[in-house]
Amino acid sequence: MIELLFVACLSTSPSDCQEQSLLYTDMTPMACMMAAQPELAKWAETHPTWTIGRWKCRYVNTAAHDA
Repeated sequence: MIELLFVACLSTSPSDCQEQSLLYTDMTPMACMMAAQPELAKWAETHPTWTIGRWKCRYVNTAAHDA
């Protein structure tokens, strides 16, 4: 599983940030990198009070998550 992890900050309060993520089951890290900007643009359209800062694609460590 691949995770598109990004930091979103409130437009009115740039120091108020939180991590967000989108999960993909049928994507490679390279495909995630190629698809990230359009996906982040869609997210930003539905969350107009937030701005997106840095982002990255990574494998999800399923062993680290509790069931």
